[in-house]
Amino acid sequence: MRVIAGRLKGRKLQTLEGFDVRPTTDKVKEAVFSAVQFDLPGANVLDLFSGSGQVGIEALSRGAQQAVFVDISPKSLNVTRSNIAAMGLEDSAMCYQADGRDFLKTDRKIYNMAFLDPPYGKGIIEEVLPLLSRRIADGGKVVCEHEKELVLPEQAGTLSVKKRYHYGKISITIYINQEEEMQDE
Repeated sequence: MRVIAGRLKGRKLQTLEGFDVRPTTDKVKEAVFSAVQFDLPGANVLDLFSGSGQVGIEALSRGAQQAVFVDISPKSLNVTRSNIAAMGLEDSAMCYQADGRDFLKTDRKIYNMAFLDPPYGKGIIEEVLPLLSRRIADGGKVVCEHEKELVLPEQAGTLSVKKRYHYGKISITIYINQEEEMQDE
């Protein structure tokens, strides 16, 4: 696993071992970041269910100002912290050990972009999206990585689907927060 673009391009990242782990493939990561590349410079990013932190680190490499990494697993956060340190990103990264749903209920930050890649088949994305819609800036985006069979709702709070992509067994759904448009209607 490596950083694929930006100022840290080509740098290797540690990954987690085991059957419960699904690191985002380079192909999917490249497609995701092509879709959001112009939204990253100066952005505040949330990497929810962060695993090894590779997606948030990729965002920082491509110009995001700050990334918050959240995962319930202490093992995952240790790998994330190690990757952050190896990339010299300590000043622009914060890590929290928490369940993503609980974190969003107490967090007060506003993010320009959030990346979600929770465990599959547990209904977590559907539960998190309405909570997350209150934490995303107007015009901000939420990128969800999920199993192909899952069709996410067109609308979740102030979030609405902007684009859907399919890569083998993986799907990406990108939401945009259109809070002002919703209030005008």
